[in-house]
Amino acid sequence: MFTQDQLKQHAAQAALDYVLPYLNPDTILGVGTGSTVDRFIDLLALHRESFRGAASSSERSTRRLQGAGIEVFDLNAIQSMALYVDGADELDQDLNMIKGGGGALTREKIVASVAERFVCIVDESKLVERLGLFPLPVEVIPLAREAVARALRQFGGQPVLRAGFTTDNGCQILDVSGLHLDQPAQFEAMLNSVPGVVCCGVFAISGADIALVAGQGGVQMIERMLS
Repeated sequence: MFTQDQLKQHAAQAALDYVLPYLNPDTILGVGTGSTVDRFIDLLALHRESFRGAASSSERSTRRLQGAGIEVFDLNAIQSMALYVDGADELDQDLNMIKGGGGALTREKIVASVAERFVCIVDESKLVERLGLFPLPVEVIPLAREAVARALRQFGGQPVLRAGFTTDNGCQILDVSGLHLDQPAQFEAMLNSVPGVVCCGVFAISGADIALVAGQGGVQMIERMLS
């Protein structure tokens, strides 16, 4: 029986195997944030001479990439990337996600938007039938925290301020429990329209394109169905 840490390592290795054919001296990879991504960065570092560098979604990942000898580029200098690799806190079979447990959701969504394909790497504990069991992170401008919290309660959620935490953007996070996201893309769009919301952790309007899910029987690949 593999432990969760071992499964994360398997997912990271599968991501590296997926990424390797894309690497060339001009390649810039989009790299996300989290414990599984940390493992991916460590593996990627073994091939740092094979590609140009990375665009990072957080200060945490930037430090790890630079510490591994991988150059990190400002996203403003990048017009497109083939791949963005990141984890998720929840993932459904349609490759909709909840992200933001590490607090980097806004930058993750921005960096992912520049990439042609989003590769989600998770262990099987993150795969769910319906999003919402994991509290939904919502990044908010501090001035609007209570106004956004009231709106979230009207949507049926129970928001709690993430105490002692400030995002890389200088904002706060409300973690919202009690939500059942049967229509995640519609909910994401609705929440995005609330004044004071910087970003919500639903990734459904633009979800993952491919998921590598590490389980006891190996790594399963799930691809988004074309509509």
